[in-house]
Amino acid sequence: MPKEDTTMTKRLLIVILLTCLALAVVATSAFAQNKKIGTATATELLIPVGARDLAMGGSSIATTKGAEAMYWNPAGMGRMKHSAEGMFSSMTYIADIGVNYGAVAGSFGEFGAIGLSVKTLSFGDIPLTTEDDPENTSGKFFSPAYVIVGVSYSRPLTDAVSVGATVKIISEQIERVSASGMAFDFGVLYNGLIGIQGFDLGVAVKNIGPQMKFDGTGLYRTATSSDGRRPEQKYKSDAASFELPSVVEIGLAYEAKVGDNMIGSLTGSFTNNSLYLDEYRVGGEFGITLESLQLFGRAGLGMVPQAEAKENIFGATFGAGITYAATGITITLDYAYRQVEFFDANNVFSVKLGF
Repeated sequence: MPKEDTTMTKRLLIVILLTCLALAVVATSAFAQNKKIGTATATELLIPVGARDLAMGGSSIATTKGAEAMYWNPAGMGRMKHSAEGMFSSMTYIADIGVNYGAVAGSFGEFGAIGLSVKTLSFGDIPLTTEDDPENTSGKFFSPAYVIVGVSYSRPLTDAVSVGATVKIISEQIERVSASGMAFDFGVLYNGLIGIQGFDLGVAVKNIGPQMKFDGTGLYRTATSSDGRRPEQKYKSDAASFELPSVVEIGLAYEAKVGDNMIGSLTGSFTNNSLYLDEYRVGGEFGITLESLQLFGRAGLGMVPQAEAKENIFGATFGAGITYAATGITITLDYAYRQVEFFDANNVFSVKLGF
């Protein structure tokens, strides 16, 4: 097949894919908004990771790259500037919950990039109270264990278009009950939209998978006969199953050089939540290069127009970063701060190594 025909075929497939994703967003917004708002399972899937993208309000669907992109848009993993990357991120979340995220990614030429990520939640020790011991006089404690393990793959289709996918294994354990499930993410990145250099488009469909439900010995209860003739028996409560918090996100970004050693970008995104209201996010980043150092300042904001007062507890985000390029290794340190209503603010620290 001639090279021009191959290029045209790829472009046609890209257009079809982007059109289908856009139609999915429109259809979901038009017919499902406000009709399916309710309880979801595995909501830890929605907790953001990485200081760089969070500092921009989570609006960087079209600019995220490297190991951090495995959460935001898996298509961006293949855009990392190094052959391999490793990253660790730690967040102080609401109600003294800690969120830790680790990821490694490697590029394998034309085959594409492969990555592995792990997200864990730390709840600390919680007093074990029961119907018979509501004051925890026994002095027993328990600690829930929430873990998400993801495997990602990304590759470029053309010089302008990259695609990616992630499969995630979800595990939740609370005392003597547990739940497990699987979720899938899919993403597309398009550089140079409508022929404008620096104008990028990102689309991500995340947390698609079957419902989850809890099971375990903690659901057993003791039944006593009312007439006293039958011995005590155990019966098991059947826990309800709930849907995953699937989302569809579309992001736009424009990045340009401000001077010889300065660069700036503006980002925006729309998020359609299957079980919550739509969200709009905006953000920006400004960077300056000083020989082997790069310094960054970032800010962002997430908005939920249809939410009632005090319903959206998260506010503006701010952050900064520094990248040092040494021989054979690049070290990046990022920090993000997010305002939170009713709770202490979120603080996120990230360390990324490029080889």
